[in-house]
Amino acid sequence: MTTRSLRATVLALVTLATCSVCAISTALADDTAALEQRVADLEAYVSNGQPKVLNTTTSGPGHNAWMMTSTALVLFMTLPGLALFYGGLVRRKNVLSVLAQCCGMAGMVTILWWAFGYSLAFAHGSPFLGHLDFAFLKGVTSIPNGDYAYWVSQNVFSMYQLMFAIITPALIIGAIAERMKFSALMLFLFLWMLVIYFPMAHMVWGADGLMNGVWNPNAKIKAIDFAGGTVVHMTSGWSALVLCLMLGKRLGFGTRAFAPHSLTLTMVGTGMLWVGWYGFNAGSAVAADGIAANAFTATTLAAAVAGFVWPAIEALVTGKPTVLGFCSGAVAGLVVITPAAGFVTPSGAVIIGVLAGVVPYLACTKMKAFFKYDDALDTFGVHGVGGTLGALVTGFLATPDANPNLNTNLKDIVGHTLWIEQLKAMGFTIAISVAGTVVIATVVKAFLGLRPEPEEEEFGLDYTDHGEAGYHSDESPGHIALEDNEGLPAHATATAGN
Repeated sequence: MTTRSLRATVLALVTLATCSVCAISTALADDTAALEQRVADLEAYVSNGQPKVLNTTTSGPGHNAWMMTSTALVLFMTLPGLALFYGGLVRRKNVLSVLAQCCGMAGMVTILWWAFGYSLAFAHGSPFLGHLDFAFLKGVTSIPNGDYAYWVSQNVFSMYQLMFAIITPALIIGAIAERMKFSALMLFLFLWMLVIYFPMAHMVWGADGLMNGVWNPNAKIKAIDFAGGTVVHMTSGWSALVLCLMLGKRLGFGTRAFAPHSLTLTMVGTGMLWVGWYGFNAGSAVAADGIAANAFTATTLAAAVAGFVWPAIEALVTGKPTVLGFCSGAVAGLVVITPAAGFVTPSGAVIIGVLAGVVPYLACTKMKAFFKYDDALDTFGVHGVGGTLGALVTGFLATPDANPNLNTNLKDIVGHTLWIEQLKAMGFTIAISVAGTVVIATVVKAFLGLRPEPEEEEFGLDYTDHGEAGYHSDESPGHIALEDNEGLPAHATATAGN
């Protein structure tokens, strides 16, 4: 081999070795970059942050699991929680009517949600209402919708929000229990969802909603509502007040005893509501993260404190704390903490619990007695007054220490003028709830009438609307109807609002 050939061979070998080293270095660099990207996405998943590299086809199994659990818990609040809570408070001739009304909401609202409700509430649109991009749940798949959650499948999110849509109109049932025809109520609530609930859900929680202060930088009203103080409790509570006034009082109201037929059922229903409320409040973080944990803690504290304060007041006023007082107080605590659950510290939750035990108690016992309206099961006193109270105190107690997301678009007003934005949202909610209810109830009255005939109401809605009895015995239905209305001592007439 010549010297020149030897040199060429050596040069070729050196070149090959250099290329190999470069290739190995590049591969190692690529592997390092890929590892860093994967670690970044893992950190985003754990902290419920925006994915750094992964595309939007990936959902997080842990977050999905929590949201599916929360969805089941919120449904549990209506069926059987609210059904038993309300069912125990009415007279036994009307217990099935309340159960049927709750079941009716589960079916009817689900159909509306599938057809267009979810789209009107959560698709992009105007500040007041979404477009029909998701009509018939088109495109609502297991792929997350980044507007609402980075790691939760959109179909799971849509089902979770469906459960809110089911329980909200069901709350109204409590105010008009025992005196509204089933057909009229179903038509009323069908229209109520269209006119009030879907727009309110979009305005408060929609990505481009008018009152979504946390996530919409262009919101005209920079209010906050973690889990439904305005959307759920204020709309249902204020609508319930208007509807019960338009219906008038139950036959014999003020002259007969209207004792609950089974406080045992009411207590069982209360426990179910409390358990389910963890899905309602902690689930509204739309992730299994620290904010959900904070909401879980706040919910527990507020419910327990209010459930203690209400019967404590009863003991001071009447000398006897009641089971009904505990049930009413616990539910009031859950209502008032709802808009604040993910925004306040544990101490803030305790303050809310105290207020929830005092203010709704006064609304249900003193204010109702003074104005003499027949809010049969205290929907307005607990949900209307409680939801309004919760929306207001959230403006004072919300802090980035509990939820750093408050610094996203509201940094300049949290702790300062947020309560003014809350007042604006409260006023808007009351206006749409009251005006919408008056119009809807007037339309329904013109087409179907609102109340059954007096003899049908006297006989009981279980038989007149459904042809069934909640309890069977040798006694005739008429005898049961009389027994439910007459001959009870005065101390037995105290329901959640009588």
